[in-house]
Amino acid sequence: MPGRLADVLVIDDDEIMRDLVADWLEAAGYGVRKAADGAVALAEVERAEPALVVTDMCMPGPGGGGIIRSLQQDHPAIAIIAMSGYFSLSGCSADDALALGAARALAKPVKRGEIMQAVADLVGPPGR
Repeated sequence: MPGRLADVLVIDDDEIMRDLVADWLEAAGYGVRKAADGAVALAEVERAEPALVVTDMCMPGPGGGGIIRSLQQDHPAIAIIAMSGYFSLSGCSADDALALGAARALAKPVKRGEIMQAVADLVGPPGR
């Protein structure tokens, strides 16, 4: 679609959060694909490499850490934003996500302006 700047893959096992982030990005003019888990997400990346991945860190199956590792190994050009509501409670801190290769680590609940700024910083402003 003309006017779309970057393809973003949003990965989150929480359907409400996944749809919310995707809606924000689509409304701004980004092309968006969604995945409910890491296995589906990695298949989507193989089908067509996105410019950016926004991933939840705490998910069943290959969680955000596994996704980041895989992307860093096989698709290092993809920018990554890690999100979690459990950075301070789980075994994976925001610093851990950054050390794995995420360009940004955002704590949930994510504010619209915060994620939009991170996306624009990493892949450019929306294509409007």
